[in-house]
Amino acid sequence: ITLVVAVHFVLVAHPSLPARNVKELIALAKARPGQITYASSGAGGAPHLAGELFKRMAQVNLIHIPYKGSGPSFQDLLGGQVSLTFDSLVQSLPYIKSGRLRALAVLGNTRSPLAPEVPTVAESGVPGYELTNWFGLVAPVAVPRAIIGKIHADVTQVLQDAGVSERLSAMGATAVGNTPEQFGAAMRADSEKWGRLIREANIRAE
Repeated sequence: ITLVVAVHFVLVAHPSLPARNVKELIALAKARPGQITYASSGAGGAPHLAGELFKRMAQVNLIHIPYKGSGPSFQDLLGGQVSLTFDSLVQSLPYIKSGRLRALAVLGNTRSPLAPEVPTVAESGVPGYELTNWFGLVAPVAVPRAIIGKIHADVTQVLQDAGVSERLSAMGATAVGNTPEQFGAAMRADSEKWGRLIREANIRAE
């Protein structure tokens, strides 16, 4: 029906890692192949896929450490047991502001208004890199087109409200509200992109 929101993710590092940006991280990872770890919320989740995409596009060997949820992964990252994670900007922001974690780059194709000083991965030396977590509305194929149109119109009207947009932005998300055709094309493109990565990296959900 429509893509409702795009959720911002960020690449963050423990301050002990001697890399202040993506270019320095890539250089460090190439100098220390297989020695730098990144945490995820679990095998096959968005943080894991973000890390695998980064490894492939930057041509570096990072070691994936899966956890049972983002909470435990952040605990070990804050403790320095792992060096990096690719996860929610909103969840990371308090630690970034307090200096307990260092933001290296946001993962989307544009900077986030919550942290406009943090560049994207693409502009930091990995052109074409992009991961945006998203939430959308779908319906069974049998639902009449008129009903789809009514739901789409109502939802997009709400998303255009300035108050709703501001509240979503504070939660680390951007209101979208595109057409059913645009959303369908985006889902097919995502399925192809991530399906290929999953197959090539032999990723299996646990």
